[in-house]
Amino acid sequence: MNAAPADQIRLLDVQSLDVRLQQLAHKRKSLPEHAEIESLTKDLTQLRDLLVAAQTEESDCGREQTKAEQDVDQVRQRATRDQQRLDSGAASPRDLENLQRELVSLAKRQGDLEEIVLEVMERRESVQERVTELTERVSAVQAKTDDATARRDAAQGALDAEAASVTKERELVAGSVPADLLKLYEKLREQQGGIGAARLYQRKCEGCHIELNITELNDVRAAARDAVVRCENCRRILVRTSESGL
Repeated sequence: MNAAPADQIRLLDVQSLDVRLQQLAHKRKSLPEHAEIESLTKDLTQLRDLLVAAQTEESDCGREQTKAEQDVDQVRQRATRDQQRLDSGAASPRDLENLQRELVSLAKRQGDLEEIVLEVMERRESVQERVTELTERVSAVQAKTDDATARRDAAQGALDAEAASVTKERELVAGSVPADLLKLYEKLREQQGGIGAARLYQRKCEGCHIELNITELNDVRAAARDAVVRCENCRRILVRTSESGL
């Protein structure tokens, strides 16, 4: 394949722009905010799970407290009715004696139930404090996540804008390179990890960074100026310039 020396040098410009696009893509993918957001999201998920568990426990405690208070109220009402019957004296001595015994039993039952109410209230208060703490922690981590997301989006936006500018420049430069030469370059670039053309600088291929031996140098020297030569080591297009050391 033949191509004017100027076209081959423009191919180096295309390669330089392609490298810049690769760098921008890598930088976009490697933004530190990605790892930060991933870590914060993991923390946020765990905290939300803990918060839901605490809220569920608080709700259960609320129902338990309501039930215990209803039990106390029922015992208290029964004791009030018994006391009224006892005070009225409208019963046989035996019934009055039974009422007295039942009042003692109800008083003990009421005391036990009130202890249960207090225990449940203390447990519920502790859980409510936990809910408050977890709610605050969730809000704090969410704020950090929002901040990291905003920073990531801003950084990505800047990189995308630069990539768009480089892509446009690349289209203009590539448009001035002969189609067959550009096609070969694209094929080699895909095969060779993104580098399809390299400068021959001081007798060394800048693609594989291997210095050409004397035989290879003589072959390059003997090639016509418009010949498209390839590196014998990496097979990339080898572009000659005034600094090639030939």
